[in-house]
Amino acid sequence: MGTVLITGAAGFIGSQLAYRLKKDGESVVLVDNFSYGSEDNLIFPEYNFVEEVCRIDVRDVKGMEQLFAKYHFEQVYHIAAITPLPDCQVSPIDAVDVNVRGTTVVLELSRKYGVQQVIFASTSAIYENNEKFPSEESFVTAPSMIYANTKFASEQFCRAYWEAYGMPVVCLRFANVYGPHIDCLRTQPPVMGYIIREFFQGNQPVLHADGEQRRDFIYIDDLVDLCLAVREASSYDIINVSTESSVSIKTIVRLIAEEMGCENIAPIYTDTAHYWSKYPDLYREPYPISKKLLEHEVLKYTCLSNKYAMEKYGWKPKTELRNGIAQTVRFAIEALNERGKNRYYG
Repeated sequence: MGTVLITGAAGFIGSQLAYRLKKDGESVVLVDNFSYGSEDNLIFPEYNFVEEVCRIDVRDVKGMEQLFAKYHFEQVYHIAAITPLPDCQVSPIDAVDVNVRGTTVVLELSRKYGVQQVIFASTSAIYENNEKFPSEESFVTAPSMIYANTKFASEQFCRAYWEAYGMPVVCLRFANVYGPHIDCLRTQPPVMGYIIREFFQGNQPVLHADGEQRRDFIYIDDLVDLCLAVREASSYDIINVSTESSVSIKTIVRLIAEEMGCENIAPIYTDTAHYWSKYPDLYREPYPISKKLLEHEVLKYTCLSNKYAMEKYGWKPKTELRNGIAQTVRFAIEALNERGKNRYYG
């Protein structure tokens, strides 16, 4: 195999993918501008990628082209993006610039330098307005949130490059990803990372609605397995990466509490209207964010069909939720102890 490029390589998913490829003996080039990535994610028992990572923004056409010209990548995993929903909602221009234009930079350079395949990290958020479950790849009701729309638009550019140039591109729609290296430190971390952090500090997690809302969670190792399996694809494809099961937030809280010995700490369930209270700009007149939209984001049900991935690529998730959470908690506690209890960003 030739050299593989991973953008967003210092993030949760990108770093785990890099580690797996390196273990398999492959040559990898890592790119990240560290706006959201962390050096901590790049340190593994067998490998330390900190000195290897190229600190380049994917929007930097000149810098990115130098890499493409030097390495003539065989495959590109494009994972770099602004992914926190509130950050995209607060700064839509930046979100479109990074997520859509950045994707187009990667696609065009891949075309120019003859990359054999691009694998694009999309999201289950695209299905935010779907009402038929489990959500299948063939049908998407137009999303409302900025983040989901940037990924949906990027998928269209991916398809356009296949149709215009015959360049193979695979779009992977990730469900809610969890596992070791999950982000616990940013202002609005993923729900599991947030719950672990609050329990670690002895705080009551502040959650929204009644906790009965349900999500589809996929363990990082299972996700990476599919990232590798789709390398055989030779055309344009869209694939869900999911368990095809849905679990309530209350269940997630209970499993984390049991693993951490925090059953005595009860979460606080609050009004959905203040879901993004740490982002006051979203609530300002004359056009505050829609309360109905926020309520929908909190209460939405997610469950993605994984039949296509199983039938075409022979993939299926292997990690049972309780075991996955146990691994996630162990790593997060170690990371939080090393970082310090109050060092957050974003």
